[in-house]
This record gives sequence, structure tokens and C-alpha cells, in this order.
Amino acid sequence: MTLPDTASIPAANDRTFQVDLRGLVDLLSHHLYSSPRVYLRELLQNAVDALTARHSLEPGAPADAFGIRLYADGSVVRVEDDGVGLTEDDVHTFLATIGRSSKRAERIAEQRADFIGQFGIGLLSCFLVADEIHVLSRSARTSDAPTVEWRGRGDGSYTVRTLPASARLRPGTTVTLTPRADAGEWTRPVQVHALARHFGSLLRHPVTFEDSTSGPAAAVNPEPAPWADTYPTPGARSRALAAYGKEVFGFTPLDTIELDLPAVGLKGIACVLPETVPAGRRHGHRVHVKGMLLSEQAEEILPEWAFFVRCVVDAESLRPTASRESLYEDDTLAAVRDALAERLRAWIARAAASDPDLLARFLQVHHLAVKSLAVHDDEILRMLLPWLPFETTDGHATLDEFARTHRTVLVTSSVEEFRQVAAIASAAGLGVVNGGYTYDRELVHRLPEIRPEASVADLDPATLTAHLDPVDRETELAAAAYLAQARDALAVFDCDVALRAFQPASAPALLVDSREARHERTRSQLAREQEGGVWGDILGALRQEAPRAQLILNQLNPLVRTAVTIGEPELARTSAEALYGQAAMLSRRPLRPAESSLINRSFLDLLAHALRKDS
Repeated sequence: MTLPDTASIPAANDRTFQVDLRGLVDLLSHHLYSSPRVYLRELLQNAVDALTARHSLEPGAPADAFGIRLYADGSVVRVEDDGVGLTEDDVHTFLATIGRSSKRAERIAEQRADFIGQFGIGLLSCFLVADEIHVLSRSARTSDAPTVEWRGRGDGSYTVRTLPASARLRPGTTVTLTPRADAGEWTRPVQVHALARHFGSLLRHPVTFEDSTSGPAAAVNPEPAPWADTYPTPGARSRALAAYGKEVFGFTPLDTIELDLPAVGLKGIACVLPETVPAGRRHGHRVHVKGMLLSEQAEEILPEWAFFVRCVVDAESLRPTASRESLYEDDTLAAVRDALAERLRAWIARAAASDPDLLARFLQVHHLAVKSLAVHDDEILRMLLPWLPFETTDGHATLDEFARTHRTVLVTSSVEEFRQVAAIASAAGLGVVNGGYTYDRELVHRLPEIRPEASVADLDPATLTAHLDPVDRETELAAAAYLAQARDALAVFDCDVALRAFQPASAPALLVDSREARHERTRSQLAREQEGGVWGDILGALRQEAPRAQLILNQLNPLVRTAVTIGEPELARTSAEALYGQAAMLSRRPLRPAESSLINRSFLDLLAHALRKDS
């Protein structure tokens, strides 16, 4: 567009904004917008709104009949559109009375409900980077509409004047910014082009950019959104969506899920992350409204459990907040979130029904996400619980595989309890699942809902010891003296000692001790230490009979068979302490200070005994 020479036209009188401009700019800069770069988004939004109104005025015009043109050369930034344009009354309404409430303003807001933004605030946001804003606009509503010029300055003054017929432009609006000296990083040509691509790559109107070089204008949005394009085969479509996901998010998706909610005009894709993410870690999603990028960090578009995907969507009916950088939490957004959650569930169901290889890859990476979903979603539970991997005494296995081998499935309440019993339980033929990880114990207990023939029970010390073979009476009597010395040595740890026979024979001892038992003993110890005080009375009231740990010695182990024959009391005590310490370390639970001290002492005592024997 060739701009008219307005230098010879008499100047209009200066006016001032009916708002504190400096205060408004400070508010926009520090409290509403995340970065000065949004100025270009606001200009693009105003242009898109103007084009929307122009198409409503001329519904028969081709979709690409009207467009947006950007220009930057380092000294100015200019945005031209072929939109509906402004009359002088519009200019005063939108640019001079920001913040004023009136019936007319309310009617204007209703009329602009189908648009992205509001012209006045959007234009004034340009003062984040500009000293002066120059607007030339001509309305398309009447054929003889004049061109109106508005010029605003950072000191809060502005002028409005109507240009003569000789300076009449074609319908539309041109906004020219004179950048401030400190705003160069946002107004250089290369940055303006990058911002235009960033915010406007999915706009439905043609947008071009030109700089001060002699090259032709470059298309900002040359391609439609990939989900809006057509492809020769489903495979080509899938590859194109995956390529777009990689371009946007920087990773090759494990799979892409098409999202389509016609009720709100939403289309897009969800990209399944190819790597595990921590449970509950929510990713930002890329949300466009009517083609304009609204936010790259819109966490609220999906439920919390869907942290295994990142989405890019374009919607018609989602409501932006005042900053137009996030979504307004209302009933529409809640309904969209629920509908998108259903699309993710449907994708999981399709993979479970028709693509076991994809399901296996997905569960290998994101089993924790699916477990968190299955806890609260009975449909997902029924579909996927048999296929979810768990740590078991048979290694990592699905519950379906494990339940076929073990009719009764035992589950521990903590990781350390599983570590204590895994080797012994496996040798005894017991099927134990590690229930110490997030969601696992709760999910294993729901297995009978899916497999009624399966039985699930918590593993307790009595269950395990019942599967260990007792020794014969003569062996028990021969070891009685040693067992008495061992019980006396380990009494400080509230630990009993028993002799059994179990596999593997390489395991000299098994320490059976639950977290609850240790907590109860700790509480009892505190009560004894605080006896007579208020705190001691409280702990005493809570005190139950303190459960005892149990050190089970393995008669099949050669070291144990030798140890139970020791007649020297001190050596017997030391060997029992060493066996306890070794069993405690194998349990992989945190050692108490007294246990660490015992392990060091017993090792040194045994070493000293061996050296004395050799000397």
C-alpha cells in the first residue's frame, strides 16, 4: 500500500487519552503481558478481526481476497490489512476512551464477540516498544468513506483528522510504529519476521512479510494447519502430523492422536512423548484461537493425568483471559478438557484392541501415567490392568502373565519389604508383587475385578514363615544354646531368632521386619524414654504390644550349620550380630545408627578372633 503524503495537510489539535497512558503501559508491561513481543500479536489480532468483519460485510469474496502485509526496516514497523476499516467515530471510541463503561461500549463488545481481541487495548500495547503509533484507516462500509488518520504519542497526547479525498486509501487499516531506541531487539526486521511466524503460522488469512531488501515478500503462513490438509494415504497423513509435532515440540512422537471437537471448532493433535516423564509433571500445550497463537504453556487444556502427551490445538470458542496469553476457566473449557480426555482414553483403547506393539511401547514408557489413570478410571482399569508391568518375584511381568502362574498373588506394602523377601519367596514358590511403588498396591488389589479367578492378599511375615520348612527336633535341640545367645544379643533390636530350612541355600539368614513394626517399636522406645512426662503419657496411650522382628537362620547354609555349633558365648553373640547385620543390609532398608555400629563392631570382633586363632 502506498501511503499518502500528509505533510501538507493542516495538523489537527492535540488531545489527550481519557486514561493515564503511562500508568496503563506500566500495567500492561508488568502485570498483563509476559513480554513486549506481544505487541506484534496484538497488531495481527486487530488485523484478523478487521478481516473477519470485512468477510461478514462481503460474504461472497474469496477467502484469499483480503490479507495482511507486514514491513520492517529497523526504523519503522508497519502492519497493513484489507479489513473493514475504521470511521472517525470508531477511532474515538476505540482509541480515546479506553476503560470507560457505557451502553455503546457494551454493544460494541457484543458485536465483537466473534473476534479475537479488542482494538483499543491491543493498539495501545504497542507503546511497550514504540514512541509513536500512526494509524491510517478507511471504512469499507460505504463507498465514499474518507481516510481517517490517528497519531498517538507516548506522552499521552493524540490527534485525529479526516484526510481529503485526494489522500483516500483503499479500504483497510495501516498501523506504523516508530520504535523506541531501547526496543530494537523486538523491532528488527529479522525479529519481526520471526514473531509473525511464531504467532501467525496457522492464521486462515494470507500474511506476508517484507523488509528493506529488494527481495519479494515472504509468506508467513504458506501452509495450512497439517490437520486441515489432505493427504493421499492415511500413512502420509500420519507422517505429516508426526513431522509437525517434531517441528513444534522438538521430539519425534511415539504416536499422534488427532483431536476434533466440532462443537467448539477445535482441531489439533496430541503428541505422545517418547520418553518417561515424572508423575504429575504437567507440560504446557500450544493453543491457538482462530489461528492466532494464544499460549505455549496452556496446562489447563488437559487433565493432570495426561502428562504423557503434548498438544497443539486451534479452537474457535475458547475464551482467552484479558492478557490473551492463557485460557479463561469456564464451563466451555471444562467441557473441552473432558472431551479431550475421552479422546486420549479412546486412543489407549484402540491401541489395546488393535495394535499390541504400539501398546507395548507406550506402556514400557508411560506405565506410571496409565497406572495413575487406571486408579480413577474403571474403563482403563478393565482394559489395561492385565497388561501393566509390575516388579514381581518372577521379574518384571504383567499381571496377566503373573496371575496365570500364581493363583494367589501376594503384594507387599513397601519396596523394602519386597527386597527382604523376594529371593526367599521366589525359592518357596510364592508369587509376590512389589506394591511399594506409587499406585501399585492399590491396583494389584483390584485384579480380582478383572480376573475373578485370581486371589490377592497382603504379604505379612506369618505368610512367609509358614512356607519355610521347619528343622527336625534333634537339630532344633542341638542349636538351642546358640539360639538363646543370639536372642540375647539381638534383644536390643526387639528381634527374635528362629532356625528354618529354605532355598536358596546361599542365603544364610532372612530378616523379616515390617515398616509398621519398626514404627511401633520406635514409638515404644520414645514412650520409655519420656516416661512420666506429658509426651510419654500420650505415647503410652498409643502404645500397642510392640511387634518383634524375626531373624530366620537357614539350616541349609553351611555357615549357619557351623555357627550353631559355637560353644564360646562371646563368639556366638558376635556371629549372631554379624548374621543380623548382613540380613539387614540385604533387606536394603535404611540402617539405624545402632545397626551400623553393630555391623562395624561384629566385623572387627570376628577379624580379631580370626587373627588370634591364626597366631
